[in-house]
Amino acid sequence: MSRPPPRELQSVIFDLDGTLVDTADEFVVVVQALRAEYQLPPLEPARIRANVSNGARALVTLALETPEAAPEFESQRLRLLELYADVLGSSARPYPGICELLETLAARGISWGIATNKPRLYTEGLLRALDFCPAPGSVVCADDVRDRKPHPESLYLNCRQLGCSPARAIYVGDHLRDIQAGRHAGMYTIAALYGYIESGNDPALWGADATAMHSTDLHGLILDHPLQ
Repeated sequence: MSRPPPRELQSVIFDLDGTLVDTADEFVVVVQALRAEYQLPPLEPARIRANVSNGARALVTLALETPEAAPEFESQRLRLLELYADVLGSSARPYPGICELLETLAARGISWGIATNKPRLYTEGLLRALDFCPAPGSVVCADDVRDRKPHPESLYLNCRQLGCSPARAIYVGDHLRDIQAGRHAGMYTIAALYGYIESGNDPALWGADATAMHSTDLHGLILDHPLQ
């Protein structure tokens, strides 16, 4: 850890997929189904899991090896999203320790929110299925901002909605762009190493203030500090 968490912590903001919630099994089902429609054999599930945080476009390229410039790419992307809508929330679960962490944050008067590059349609569907208690005080999605992560616009909007200062907030994410967004916003950052990280992508190079090998490590990293 390069520095301690902020004094008088006000808010904790999380990325969604691969940080707060394990949604990978749903995307494995979707990618395999899309490949089956093209008479392609299943992929190794680990390859799909590692790409979940890269978004729908990356998953289409992984599934069908279609370049984004190809004329059929957009229809394939829309088909992937149709398949995802059919399974949304069916097997997604909060990572171990997350619900307990959120309850502790609420008990200490610390608000929490979500900053995701996922479209609001799917974010809200997932959150309805999970029904977090306490509910997030702010949810910022890709379609709420002009510039998505790694730009800090999402996190600035979270902070305005939560009524907190970025300097007194923590951002947790499992992708380089999450850490970049948090740093650009002036937040303390935690890299979620338990999330969806591609082989060869070294989180040690991301510049996070702290790393969580397991989701259950977050409680200690965020709260077990004399200033909290």
